[in-house]
Amino acid sequence: MQRPVLTEEALRLSVGQSVGTSDWHRVDQVMIDAFADLTGDHQFIHVDPVRAAAGPLGTTVAHGFLTLSLLGRMTDEALPPLAKVRYSVNYGFDRVRFVAPVPVDSDLRAVLRLMAMDDATPGQVRLMWEVTVEIKGLDRPAVVATWIHLHFMKGILPDD
Repeated sequence: MQRPVLTEEALRLSVGQSVGTSDWHRVDQVMIDAFADLTGDHQFIHVDPVRAAAGPLGTTVAHGFLTLSLLGRMTDEALPPLAKVRYSVNYGFDRVRFVAPVPVDSDLRAVLRLMAMDDATPGQVRLMWEVTVEIKGLDRPAVVATWIHLHFMKGILPDD
């Protein structure tokens, strides 16, 4: 199925609104352990179910950076592509807060609200998103962040 494509004009009209919600993604112990191996962060609250069960959280929890790393995939699902994009880059975060721990076997999804759009630089569109990563069945989100994407547009270079 072909995904709809957003124009710059349609995006401009979306400032201040929720633009997309991703699918749910399960964070299981296999994923947590793989992330621990990749990053070298083997703190017991992440990788030792027996010890973590006796701790204050009662179970293992995902690394905050694991949760944050899922944003690329979730954003791809949640947002329609922007028309005339040559390529895009992750420009960074203005603010990231890990609001609630993510217990093992939780389902997460991202909700994205467009906070601002800046197209003052020819050939570039900078988008600022409020991202909320929700945990299914819990009231508090896992992450709340302000994330910036920078898109380089077609039509600027002679070969476009």
